[in-house]
Amino acid sequence: MSHSSDTQGSPPSLARTRRQIPRVSRAPRAEVAAELLTHLADAAGAGVRMGSKNELRALCAVSVGTFNEALRIAQSRGVVVMRPGPGGGLFAADQPPLVRLGNSVLALDADQTSVAEAVRIRDALDPLLIEDALWHASHADITDMRALLVDMARTAGEGDSIGFVHANWRLHARIADVTPQPILRSLYVNLLAIIESHTLSILPTEEQALPEFIAQRHQLHVGIVDAIANHDRDRALALVKAHNTNSTVHEETGEPAADAD
Repeated sequence: MSHSSDTQGSPPSLARTRRQIPRVSRAPRAEVAAELLTHLADAAGAGVRMGSKNELRALCAVSVGTFNEALRIAQSRGVVVMRPGPGGGLFAADQPPLVRLGNSVLALDADQTSVAEAVRIRDALDPLLIEDALWHASHADITDMRALLVDMARTAGEGDSIGFVHANWRLHARIADVTPQPILRSLYVNLLAIIESHTLSILPTEEQALPEFIAQRHQLHVGIVDAIANHDRDRALALVKAHNTNSTVHEETGEPAADAD
């Protein structure tokens, strides 16, 4: 296959990487291009020049406007940096701090210690909020929660991992809104804000592919909301335990797997 003049001199590894990354047809083209830039940055290593904007736009096979949007997304996630002048172009950014979240990793724009602490405290508060939701959630509350589950399903289907995580956190905030305890609600929502404000992207781990993790996480939250709606305390708390201990759930039933005791 012939290449345009923009791609002459592009590192061969970039072309090989491009062929290895499948297109996600349901995702916006800018998001797909941003994911490609992420893969290229990972392959290049921190501080390595990836190419000029024209070279990388040609590699992504998108318009100028779409590439600029993809570049904005990649920069907002801390994946690439632009350097002007001779020898400039797009460079792989330094590795951001990371914190574990289930079978995934959050890439952060701040020291991971404070965010990891916020995640740990949030997890400890989850059972208290679920207990309150079991007692106090109204039909309108459940309707709102299920609408947020639809948002999670939509972002999962689009391959928008960071959008999925933000929809997930909105669901958690809505569950927290049910509690009649204002200090608990305020503390929990503030912890979510700390985590959300410093999260650049969500990355897979070796244990589980990211799409599989997202699909399973969505099903787990469907199960939690169903348990709240049905006032099923045992199931709700079992699912919250699975949620906070990296345990797995059955994709079809949303129940904790046998090893999630």
